[in-house]
Amino acid sequence: MAAICQPRRALVEIPAPQPKIAARIRRSYLEILSARLAPSSPVPRGRSGATNSKRVQSLDSTVSGMWSGRIEEQCDKMEDHQTPLSNQQLVQLIRSLILVEQRQEPKVFTSDLKYLQEDLQLKKMNVYRSIPYSRFGSNRDAHCYRKAYPHLVAFKVSCQEWGQVLLRNKEWDSVLEHALMAWRYTSELPQWDTVSHNALREQCYSTLAAHCLTALQHYRPEPSRGRELLRRLKMAQVHSQAIGPCIQELQRILGHAELSCMDTNEMRNNTVSPAGYNPQ
Repeated sequence: MAAICQPRRALVEIPAPQPKIAARIRRSYLEILSARLAPSSPVPRGRSGATNSKRVQSLDSTVSGMWSGRIEEQCDKMEDHQTPLSNQQLVQLIRSLILVEQRQEPKVFTSDLKYLQEDLQLKKMNVYRSIPYSRFGSNRDAHCYRKAYPHLVAFKVSCQEWGQVLLRNKEWDSVLEHALMAWRYTSELPQWDTVSHNALREQCYSTLAAHCLTALQHYRPEPSRGRELLRRLKMAQVHSQAIGPCIQELQRILGHAELSCMDTNEMRNNTVSPAGYNPQ
């Protein structure tokens, strides 16, 4: 009887060869923002066009068209030329990221400034984390300044953008609180050896003082609140004289309030006395 030969089975199936991946593939800035706005499972690059269209629609709903066009242009330049960003491009990228945060957190714009305080605290910590401390020379020289410069720009743009948002919402008291809070964090930034490197600090002071002055021109605080703000503004004047116009404006407001109170008291004292009453 002839032996029956059974076919042999393959123990391991050898997969088909995969195409080679091109080297130096970098994610664009738009893809990073899309992944942040839509925290779902990571989508491979070779998906169909429907997924890409959804991603673009979700991004367009959060970022305005003007900023998205600028971001795409800058990302194309980064991927093509592989050159570092200029100062203007860096400021525009940071401002666009802050605009995304503003549209993600609509409940931030309330009387509670805890989120804004955490944002300033984080950006100040990033400045100090970027400074290399394992050096024999000074850690406030030009080399350390170049390391911390992007984070200093992020701190400045954050002060400017969030203050403008509060001004647009006409939250005058919150504008004053944010300006004084950001003033304190600005005073805690590092002092650099070169005088010109401290220009960003002075720009932050000027921006916050402008926000504070605009709020005082539209806001009339109560006398107790005004005296508290005046005391805090005078304390802030120790760090920079840019707050001087705000102090003068608040003193003028408090002076008018005191005069109005005096006029009210005089009117009460000069009221007609009852009939038959002789003050002598």
